[in-house]
Formats: sequence, structure tokens, C-alpha cells
Amino acid sequence: MVILLVTTASCWWLMVSGTLSKTDAKKSHKAEADSSLAELSVLERGLVVSDPPWRDIVREEKRYCSNVKRTFQGQVLGYITPWNSHGYDVAKIFGSKLTSVSPVWLQVRRRGKDSYDVTGLQDHDPGWVKGVRKSNRKIRLVPRLLFDGWSYQDYLSVLENEDEIEELASELVDVAKTEGFDGFTLELWSQLGGNKRSELVHLIKHVCETLKAKKLDCFLVIPPAVTSIGQPGMFGREEFEQLAPVVDGFSLMTYDYSAAGSPGPSAPLPWIKECVLQLAPSSQWRQKILLGLSMYGMDFSSKKADPILGGRYIELLRDLRPKLLWDDYAAEHYLNYKRNNGVKCKMYYPTLKSLAMRISLATELGAGISMWELGQGLDYFYDLL
Repeated sequence: MVILLVTTASCWWLMVSGTLSKTDAKKSHKAEADSSLAELSVLERGLVVSDPPWRDIVREEKRYCSNVKRTFQGQVLGYITPWNSHGYDVAKIFGSKLTSVSPVWLQVRRRGKDSYDVTGLQDHDPGWVKGVRKSNRKIRLVPRLLFDGWSYQDYLSVLENEDEIEELASELVDVAKTEGFDGFTLELWSQLGGNKRSELVHLIKHVCETLKAKKLDCFLVIPPAVTSIGQPGMFGREEFEQLAPVVDGFSLMTYDYSAAGSPGPSAPLPWIKECVLQLAPSSQWRQKILLGLSMYGMDFSSKKADPILGGRYIELLRDLRPKLLWDDYAAEHYLNYKRNNGVKCKMYYPTLKSLAMRISLATELGAGISMWELGQGLDYFYDLL
């Protein structure tokens, strides 16, 4: 999913840049960004509003408060991808606001019976890790570990064999200790499409218990508990309650609510709340649920949905000079525009107001936050944490 998103985004950049008129290009210089640090936060500067002028976003998006101080009290997990290098800088600048950082570096592959190989270690940058730890000595480095290239038979062979599970867990401990990681963020649940749930729970419990015995953290990526059409998701309360005692944090993928052909918000606020409450109606384990906040937006045309990252969003604001509209139910901003070829589009992208309401919801529920991903957003977003 990640690679597809980035590839699609790259294609989109090329397409849009070819549709902007010369007149629009000339107008763009009239709204320039101010890159100086601010003495006050975005809240204190009155920027968290439901009717932000596009000029304010363009001018202020790089101006985060010079006093980088954490205000949100729950867990904050930030993802970083090698193909979006700005995230590496964000993690160092705002490291004091994060509790864990998860670089998307690693894959675990099954080479045969009782044989596993963790790949992607060439992306591990000890110099960058040192810089992040300098900004926050308590931060936990938990790289995302994708179960990659596994056939259905591979899963069955491991799920049904205790020795295989033990070997897998042992390999992960060895890699973490050798590389200086503080644990892993496991991504495997969705690969089986909701099948073999009890077997997956057993595997994850065993791996997490083995990691925790060595003082290593174990995070788990999970799909939404409620689908966009109101049906139960692939991960529910039963699995959550079984795993909550051994998993340090559940990275809940509360985004991508709307899809191509059905333009709409990325993650309606009531839907996010429902996803959390379905997993944890009581507050016992809610602090381990990390509400997923997308730092990217979506641009919908009649048949397509293309991801929009922060830099491109700012370019489009300069060129389109749009009025941002507020979706009161979803608690998200969007804008309507028409391309030069006449195609009508609707674009949703995070704003200070939409993110502030989601962070407030996390506080209300006693939950944490996970952000996909740090390099895709605007720098002043992190004032809110």
C-alpha cells in the first residue's frame, strides 16, 4: 500500500503541473512562506480555525513555535519513510513530542523451514538515530517490520508450528539487539484478510512476550474496527482484549475512509471514535490504542483518488487561491476546483483545526496517536502535540 501510494503521488505531481495555466503560475509569487520560527504556538497565534484563509496556510505552515515543548500526554508514534526524507528532519526537530518513532525500513522474509531473514537493514542510519535520541533520550526506536513476500502456505506453516514461531521471535530479538533497536512495529494482520485470527493472536502474543522478556517493545498495526460502510472490520474487540496485555501500542489505521468514485473525508471524527469504542468500550486498555492521523490528503476526480502531500498542497493553494470549506460532520476541510481540462475535483487535506479536534478526541478517550507519516505534513502541525 505504501509504495503504491507514493508511486501514484509521483504521477499526480506530473499531471497537475501540466494542467496549471501560465496565469496561475504568475500569481503564485504573491503568497510566500515565512520560514522564521515563531515565538507563539499556532493556538496562541489564532490559526486553529474552521475558516482559514489559504494565504495564512501558505505563509505560516513552516512557522512552528521555537519552544518545542510537548503538551499531549498520551503515546505518540511517528512513522518515517526513506522515500520522504523530510520526515527524518521532523523527527529530530520534534523528537521531544514523540514517545516512539517507527522508520519504515524492514521486511521479514521466510526462507524455508525455521529460516527467517530481516531485510532493509541498509536503511538503518545510526547518525540520524543519534540525532533523534539527542532530542529525546527517552524516545523508543521501533522500526516497522512488514511480513513481506509471504505466501498463504508460509503463514500456515508458521502459525501451526511452535518451533517456527520460536525461531521467528528469536531472530527478531537478535536483530534488535545487534542494531540497537528498542523493538518493532509489526505489520501482518491485514495480509490474511481477516482469516486465521486466533492463530495470528497466538503468533503475535508469543513474539511480543519474547520481545518484552528482553525489554523490547512490541507495537502492532491494526485495521479499523469498523469499515466505512459500518460493518465489523478484520480486527475486533476479542482480538484486542487478548493482545492488549502484551502489545505496547496498537497503531490504528483510521484513515482512507473514502475511496475513488466516492469523494469524501479521510477519517470522519465520529467514525474514529466508534473505531476506538468498538475495541475498548471501557478505558482499561485505551491508552494503548494509537489513533491514526494521516498527514496526507486525497484529491478526488470523477473516477480517481490521488494522494496529496504537504509540499504539493501548498503549491496548489498558491495556484488555485481557493476558499476552504468545513465539513462539520467529518471535522475536515476540503476545497472544490476545476482543472484546466474541465474536470471537477474535490480535495481533502489535514488542517490545524481538523488535527486539533482529533488530538482532543484522543485526550477525551485516553488514547494515543500514530501519524502516517511525519514527512508528509506541514511543519506547524506539530505545535499541536
